[in-house]
Amino acid sequence: MLYPELFKSLEQVRWNLEKDIPWDQFDASRLTDEQAQTIRMNAITEWSALPATEMFLRDNRGDSDFCAFMSVWFFEEQKHSLVLMEYLRRFRPELVPTEAELHNVRFEFDPAPPLETLMLHFCGEIRLNHWYRCAADWHTEPVIRQIYRTISQDEARHGGAYLRYMKKALVEMGDSARAAFAKIGVLMASARRTEKPLHPTNLHVNQALFPNDTVQSRLPDPEWLERWLDNQIHFDAEWEKKVVDRILHNLSLLFERTFTTVQELNRYRKDIVNRMAVPAQEQQPA
Repeated sequence: MLYPELFKSLEQVRWNLEKDIPWDQFDASRLTDEQAQTIRMNAITEWSALPATEMFLRDNRGDSDFCAFMSVWFFEEQKHSLVLMEYLRRFRPELVPTEAELHNVRFEFDPAPPLETLMLHFCGEIRLNHWYRCAADWHTEPVIRQIYRTISQDEARHGGAYLRYMKKALVEMGDSARAAFAKIGVLMASARRTEKPLHPTNLHVNQALFPNDTVQSRLPDPEWLERWLDNQIHFDAEWEKKVVDRILHNLSLLFERTFTTVQELNRYRKDIVNRMAVPAQEQQPA
């Protein structure tokens, strides 16, 4: 069981909303209206940890270890929304999200294969870590810069925790886990080939609600994410390469082989799929 160890390790580095955020260093002259609006959108987006947690608990009902870890992940992710809203409450109270706006991103996700969802969120944590680091560089007000750095570190730690559960799945499920992780790894490392940013909050998750079945589509400004990435924080090809390299590096460690390109990972995925297709009797030694 991983939960006790993960709880202890995350508890040791957990930051305090009042003591660890330098609220007294706020400089109003260095916060623009444009920047404040992006903080509002991120606060609402982070609230979607609520429906994601409900999804994880439903789809992993048979895994009490992972579901217990969700208590930690959910707490820390909701605190991200809270700290962004607290920033607005203190310094731009007119922009604090309404309860209705927060509740609008709480909707049911269709059931999905647990292993693929795990890998999807692992990649999502890596991507969000880089988005927030990039956002910290773009912002000019010192308190929000520190907030984005702080929550980006949480996202990196969450990615590490997911990786532990992925390693556990390899031991327990073998090639079926390898195939699932490689499949989503290829998808999430190919974001530069898609029109929209590949992150769990920007993927369709409820067929009955399509096309309003992504978290981003349910924000007050559904077009915000692309504008934030492309025109505001300038999450460019150099940043995207960092995300891809990090995904490939972690999968190299997970699968104990080196992937330097998405193409190499895809070839590995095909090998695993082909190996799984061979009837069990043909795999037995003569």
